[in-house]
Order: sequence, then structure tokens, then C-alpha cells
Amino acid sequence: MGKAVVKLGGFAFPSRPDVNTLSALADVLKRLSGEGYRLAVVVGGGEFARELIGAARRMGASEAVCDVLGIMASRVNACLLSLALEPDAMPDIPSDLGELASALRSRDITVVGGLQPGQSTDTVAVITAELMGSRLVVKATDVDGIYTADPKKDPRAVRIPRLTYREALEILAPTSPRAGSYELLDLQAVRLAMRSNIMIRIVDGRDPENVYRAVRGADIGSLIGPEPRA
Repeated sequence: MGKAVVKLGGFAFPSRPDVNTLSALADVLKRLSGEGYRLAVVVGGGEFARELIGAARRMGASEAVCDVLGIMASRVNACLLSLALEPDAMPDIPSDLGELASALRSRDITVVGGLQPGQSTDTVAVITAELMGSRLVVKATDVDGIYTADPKKDPRAVRIPRLTYREALEILAPTSPRAGSYELLDLQAVRLAMRSNIMIRIVDGRDPENVYRAVRGADIGSLIGPEPRA
């Protein structure tokens, strides 16, 4: 039986929820589950979190409070995805590591949002992979991998199909640690993946079939992993 963690980025959770997108992603996850995969799906806060955090900052809230708002938003989004997977079931979203570990033992598909302040949902995805013994995190976002520069701003940017952990850390280093500002991938997530040799594959999740293909082992997007053996 295969195991994988899927991290869904903000593309899946615009300010106005898109039922069609959630349903299409849920269909892919259920198909993988039906093929024998045990899955954990980590959900980010998306636009909802950014709007809440922006409003809180304008009112003078601390970064710790902004983190908590982001976690709340991610859990609301996790509830929505859970409903797409099981419309007749009450969403039961883990809120700490103990609850997450218990859910991973008992469910074919576990859906989780943020867990604690100061920790991105990218980091939650890698910690979840450690807990469930998965060697793979698939991060579904709105770009098809890691580029030499921001492809939305620089037309000369080139996608990098494979990176070591250290190469990824160098490329991602300029990103900001402020609440709600994680861009392509959080640095701490890469560091944790490195300690456990967990591979992170970044794919364009706007086509849900890319998530299916990545979990099944297709060489798409960009893969972050250990140094290749000589």
C-alpha cells in the first residue's frame, strides 16, 4: 500500500469557494484511495487567511495572533475539502499532533489544516509525512515547479526539474517568514524534509490530474530530494 501527503495551496481556496475545484480534487483523492493509497491532505489558508491576517495587522495585531487566524482559516478550508470527500459526514479536523497521529492510524484519507503558530502548512505537510512514514509530499500549487526566478514576473525564468535540499534552500532563501507570506515553499519544510529524506514534488494543482500523476510517481513538476548517488 502506497502512502503520500498532498499539500493543497491557495489556488484551491480563493476568497469565494469554488465547489467545482474542490470536487475535482476530492475525486482524484478518492480515486487514489480506491487504488490502495493511504493519504494525508494538508490544507492551507488561501485567500481567506490572507484577508483575515491583513485586517488583523491593520488593527495592530501581533504576528502570533495573525498566525492563529491563519490556522483557523486553514481549518475552515480543511472542513470544506472534508465535505467534498464525504458530504454526509461531519468534518473532524485534527487540531494537534496527537489527534493527527490518531487520525492517520484510522483513516484512509486524513484532512488537516494548520497546527500551531509559527509553523506553515508546508511544514505541517512534512511533519505529517514523518508521522505516517511517507517518503513523498506532493505540493499542489498554481505553478508547475520551481524556477530560476518568479515565472509570473520574469519571462526568462526556467523550470528546474530536480533540486537537492541545499539547492532548494538557496533558491527559496529570500522568502519572508511573516504570517501568511509563505510563497512557493517554506524553508523550514525543506529543512525537515532533509532530516528524514522526504521528497517534495511541486506540481500545478490547477489540473487535479497532476496530483494523481505525482502521487503515482510521474516525473512532473520539480522534485526536491537528496543528493543523487554517484
